[in-house]
Amino acid sequence: MWKTIAVGTFADKFTLTGALEAVGCSVGNLAGEVLASPVFSLSVTKTNADLFAVFVAELGFLTDTAPLGDIYARARQLGFAFAPAEVAPQLRLQYFDQPVGEFLIIGMEPISTREGEPVILTVANGGAGLIIIGQDGKADAQISVRSRFLFVRPTGAETAAFVLP
Repeated sequence: MWKTIAVGTFADKFTLTGALEAVGCSVGNLAGEVLASPVFSLSVTKTNADLFAVFVAELGFLTDTAPLGDIYARARQLGFAFAPAEVAPQLRLQYFDQPVGEFLIIGMEPISTREGEPVILTVANGGAGLIIIGQDGKADAQISVRSRFLFVRPTGAETAAFVLP
C-alpha cells in the first residue's frame, strides 16, 4: 500500500472544486470536464481509500509503452481494482508535498467528455504547481512503462472487470 486517503468528505462537487481553488490547486480543461460530468460522483459516506502505486513496468510490460486496456487487464490479474474517480481531487487535496516531476495516473474507469472522449485523471506536480489533469482514457491509448498508476484492492462491489471503451 502506498497511501491512505479519506473520501466522502464533501457534500457536493461545488464544495469539492471550491476547496481545490481555495488551496491553489489547478484543474486542467479535460479534468474540469470530468469533475463537472454527471457521471462523476462523490461517496456519500466518509471512508478511507487505500491506494496502491505501481509502475507500468512492474506489471510486466517490456516495451517503452503499453496500451491502457492491457495495463488495466494485467492490474486486474494481480488483484487490483479501479479507484473511484473521486480519488483524484481528494488525493490532490491531501498530498501537498508531492515531489516535482511526479505524475500519478488514477487507475479508474474513464469518464467521457461532452464530445464523448473517454478521460482518466492524473494528479501531478509538473513544477508549476499542483494540478489535476485529464488524459486519453481509450483502451488503445499508449502509456509509458515509466508511468505510475494508483489502484485499490477489491472489497466487493469493486470486483467488476475493467472494461474500457
